Amino acid sequence: MARIVVIGAGLGAMAAAARLAVAGHRVTVYESGGTYGGGVRRFERDGFGYDTGPGLLHLPAVYRDLFVKTGKQPLEECVTLTQVDPASRHVFADGTRVDLPNASRAGTVAALDAALGAGAGERWGDFLVRAREAWDRTRRPLLEEPQPADPAPLGREPYPALKAGLLRRPTTTLAQVGSRELRDPRLAALLGAYAWSYGFDPATAPAAAAVLPYMEQTFGSWYVGGGIRALADAVYERCRQRRVEFVFDAHVERILEKDGRACGIELAGGEVVEADHVVSGAPVPSHHDGGRRLLPRGQEPPRADRPDRTGRVTVCLALRGPREPDAVHRTVVHGTGDLPGVTVLRPDDPALRPDDDHESVTVTATVRTGGGQDWSAVAERMLAQAEPAVPGLRERLLWQEVRTPQDTLRETGVAEVPGPALAGAGGRLLPAANPSPLPGLYFVGGWSHPGGGLAHAGMSGALVAGLIVEGAGFRGSR
Repeated sequence: MARIVVIGAGLGAMAAAARLAVAGHRVTVYESGGTYGGGVRRFERDGFGYDTGPGLLHLPAVYRDLFVKTGKQPLEECVTLTQVDPASRHVFADGTRVDLPNASRAGTVAALDAALGAGAGERWGDFLVRAREAWDRTRRPLLEEPQPADPAPLGREPYPALKAGLLRRPTTTLAQVGSRELRDPRLAALLGAYAWSYGFDPATAPAAAAVLPYMEQTFGSWYVGGGIRALADAVYERCRQRRVEFVFDAHVERILEKDGRACGIELAGGEVVEADHVVSGAPVPSHHDGGRRLLPRGQEPPRADRPDRTGRVTVCLALRGPREPDAVHRTVVHGTGDLPGVTVLRPDDPALRPDDDHESVTVTATVRTGGGQDWSAVAERMLAQAEPAVPGLRERLLWQEVRTPQDTLRETGVAEVPGPALAGAGGRLLPAANPSPLPGLYFVGGWSHPGGGLAHAGMSGALVAGLIVEGAGFRGSR
């Protein structure tokens, strides 16, 4: 039985902890904050509840596998999962609306043809065929296996982009995919919205980001009863059932090293904790002394490789009056300029409202984190853009709470929300590999392979546990 220290209690770190505990190891999690979940948080006030991180789950199979491998109760006995249908409603700048069904390619093609005109659905369907090719080329090395020792091949673009004429350069960015291949500004906006939702600007994201809409439209979108925070609650409880110990309000200053190997941690105040393996879920650990020294809480790491850093603003709305019967769970209202779209989530969940005569709604936008933003002004613009998604929004508004990248920084240690690993772009969107340069130290969570997002975080936990239990030869589940 090995002694294993896990730094941080995000979803990826807890997924690794539960798997390692089941394998017979003694696991202790040290979290610098006062709760678990990382970026999966909840804000509550006056009987209203809101997810302030992700609002929907994609690829639930990742967490089904976690619960199967770590106990007798399957995921569905611990949380309530419901497919969201329609998966999303899109309101375009010209007023056009379209409802896209959940995990139905034929239904999506038909809906786009009906709303945007004949041929629109076919162009989107042809795009998804090419996106699937990119997915098939990168799925195992980007999601299911540890990052290869030589990741250079993943820096090459896997998307089978079309060339537009002899004198035109090939498609290299997602925005070019939308412009050249979809040939409709509304379809281009639809494509771009998927990139923005994961924190990527389609103007700079590689064409390989086409896998993001493919993933959602193929595997579906799911809502967790009580909000996504309920998933974090369930993973935490599974860890506790497996006798994982948690120490909160415990900031780790640095990783200890002996004979060229990680041998424990030093806490703020000087306390030393010995360990045979250290798993770090701290933000961007590979950028700081090989992961040995962690940043003081609240101090952002430099990200020279990502000058286009993005974060999220979420406005929590308390509304009087019931949710109308034909309301949809998710609406994306497309815009222009530096606010290309807002996502409005209206879960029909009694657990998130004081009674059926009120409604809790979140409005979220991805924004650039650089510069001095006036967050009140940003929130006001977001509400104006969200009005088509919520009838009578202004008249129904009781109060609002604005959550900014500074709140994300305070709660997670970094203002940016990590995106999933993407191939192409010369490898600049590949996160740190799970094994660190220091033997015995592993990286887990959104800042490590395979990147950010609920599903990806769960995958990172499985990969790290496999590397520790089975050794460097571990190649992922097959």
